[in-house]
Amino acid sequence: MSDHFGDSTRAVKAVSSLPVPGDPVGPGPVLASAYHLSDDEGSEQNTYGRGSNPTWRQLESALAQLEGAEAALVFGSGMAAITAALRATATPGSVLVVPADGYYQVRRYATESLAPLGITVREATADEICDAAETADVVLAETPTNPALDVVDLRRLAHACRRRGARLLVDNTTATPLGQQPLALGADLVVASATKALAGHSDMLAGYIAGSDSELIAAVERERLLAGAILGSFEAWLVLRSLGSVGLRFERQCANALALATALQGHRGVRSVRYPGLPGDPSHPLAAGQMRRFGGLVSIELADEAAVHALVRRSELLVAATSFGGIHTSVDRRARWGDPVADGFARISAGIEDTDDLVADVVAALDAQ
Repeated sequence: MSDHFGDSTRAVKAVSSLPVPGDPVGPGPVLASAYHLSDDEGSEQNTYGRGSNPTWRQLESALAQLEGAEAALVFGSGMAAITAALRATATPGSVLVVPADGYYQVRRYATESLAPLGITVREATADEICDAAETADVVLAETPTNPALDVVDLRRLAHACRRRGARLLVDNTTATPLGQQPLALGADLVVASATKALAGHSDMLAGYIAGSDSELIAAVERERLLAGAILGSFEAWLVLRSLGSVGLRFERQCANALALATALQGHRGVRSVRYPGLPGDPSHPLAAGQMRRFGGLVSIELADEAAVHALVRRSELLVAATSFGGIHTSVDRRARWGDPVADGFARISAGIEDTDDLVADVVAALDAQ
C-alpha cells in the first residue's frame, strides 16, 4: 500500500475489495462451515470452516497492510492470538520472558500452562526487559504497557533479541498499527487484541497475529488449525466493517486522551497522571521516537477506591467498564482485577465524544468530590 496516504485513507483502502462491476462495494460475510470440493484434491483454498474462510482472508489482508506485514492470522480473541504465538515459539527447555507490568492474564497463562511443560518463564518490567532478553529464547513485550503506560525501547530490545537469536513478539494492542509499527522496529511477530480500538464498539472479541517470516506464520497457522481458536466469519466481517473508520475513531481517541491528561495533571484531586503523549511523562522521549500516535489510554491515581467510583457516578459521560478502545470513554479501577497498583489507580479509555465536552465533564465530576 502506498505509504504517502494518511491513516484513514490506508484503513479504507485496506478493507476495499477489487472493483468488479456488479459486485457489492461492501461485501457481506461468508457464513460457511463446509465448501464444495474439487476433483483436483488438495487444490482448494476452502475445504472446512476451521481451516479457512473468505471473510477471514479479507480481514487478514487488511490487518497485514496496516501492520506492514506480509501476512496476518485472525483468532477468536486477543488471548487466543497471544497463546497461539507462544505455543508456536516457546518449546520445552526454552526461556520465555513475559511482561511483569503488562496484561495480567498473559502472566497467568505462562506460569499455569507453559511452565509445567518445561518452559522457563521469567517476568520483566519495561525497564528490565532489554536486559532479560540477553538470556531468553522468546520475548513477549507489551508497549505501552497496560495499565501503567510505560514504553519499551523496541529498537534496543530487537537488537538484544537478534544478538541472542531469540524471537521477539510485541503486543501492539494499546498502540494499534496506526500508532506504532513493531515489525518495522525489529519484531518477529505482532500480536494484538482487535477487540479494542480496531473493532471499536465494545460488542465483540477478536485477535490477530501479523508478521513477515513465512515459516513462523505457517507454524502459527498450524497451531490455529489444530487448536481451533478461530474467529467466527460473522465476527470477522464485523471487524472488517469497523476497520474502515478506525482512522477517524483513533484520531479522536488520541486527541481526547491528550486533552484529558493535560487537564488532569494539575487537578487537586488527581495524585498522578500517565500518558506517553505528555511532554513531561517519563516515557515521552522514548515514545516520541518510536510511536506515530500515543494512543487513547490515560492512567490516573485518585485518593482511593471510593474516589474512582464517585468520578464515574458524578459524570454524565463516563462508563465503568473493563477493556478499552470503544466509542464511549470508560474508567476501569485496575486493583479490582489484581493488578499491583494503588486502590485509587484508574485506567481511562478515551472515547470519541467531543473533546471539550469530555474534558469539561470529567473535570466537573472531579471538582464535585
